[in-house]
Amino acid sequence: MEQFLTEVSQLFGWLETELFKVGETAITYGSVFRVVVILIVTYIASRLLQNGLRRIAGYRKSMAQSSVYALTRITHYVVMVIGFLIAVASIGIDLTKFAIFASALGVGVGFGLQNLISNFTAGIMLLFEKTLKVGDFVELESGVTGEVKEINIRSTIITTNDNIDIIVPNSEFVAGRVTNWTMRDTIRRLKVGFGVAYGTDKELVRKAVLEAAERVPHTLDDGSHRPPQVWLTEFGDSSLNFELVVWLKPEAVNRPSAVKAAFMWEIHTSLEEYDIEIPFPQRDLHIKSWDDDAKLAMVQQAKKSSTAKRSKKRPENDAADEL
Repeated sequence: MEQFLTEVSQLFGWLETELFKVGETAITYGSVFRVVVILIVTYIASRLLQNGLRRIAGYRKSMAQSSVYALTRITHYVVMVIGFLIAVASIGIDLTKFAIFASALGVGVGFGLQNLISNFTAGIMLLFEKTLKVGDFVELESGVTGEVKEINIRSTIITTNDNIDIIVPNSEFVAGRVTNWTMRDTIRRLKVGFGVAYGTDKELVRKAVLEAAERVPHTLDDGSHRPPQVWLTEFGDSSLNFELVVWLKPEAVNRPSAVKAAFMWEIHTSLEEYDIEIPFPQRDLHIKSWDDDAKLAMVQQAKKSSTAKRSKKRPENDAADEL
């Protein structure tokens, strides 16, 4: 038995090989392996705890999905920090020694980690403030629009309507202007502009366009908001400009381009059915006549100008001379 134990100790003796020292603590292969195992166990425990929180929230329908997401993310960060501290303490490193590490981190922040720290802080703020939640449809100051899929420690993932994932740093949501279309309510109003020829009966235009709005399935008609309206907004150069003002159903808010295209299609169909003209841009040109003396004076002036131009010496190109 002693011989077996001796062989086993020789087999795993390499785990006690020293790699380097942190202060007076020797770091061996065994201590590194211990740290890795503790971190893996911590990660698994964090995942199990997150799944448990999601199940509890599933039974309690009163909890918002955004609150559940924020709670699970913060729980994950706290558990991982605790696991890291336990792993460091397991190899005999005094946690007070981390003052040196904190000083080095401060120098690093001064030289190039400002963006990382800024994004991390912004991510924590987003999770607590709830001004931005998973599932919101947002428009950034840069013009990017899409649905928020994930809020991570450094960045947020936005998926556009073209199914393109865009990774946006969290600091952009805090420092820049963000339009959240679904922050408090998922019902919004859409304005669709169009024009008709001058002389068209306004009541006929209203009738045609309201019929078009009824045919679009995205129109909200549950009585909670005003019904579709047609507004005369401008006397244009070539047309009377109108707007169809309509409230949309919640599922249509995240597809603004497709929804507007659907309304435009039906509006055009209705205008054709009622023989309402959609005018082309046009300009009227009025030419005034003048007498023969005025024409002769203009011709003589033109001849003098052309003679003066021919007699004038062409300026030299200094730059060409240099070359």
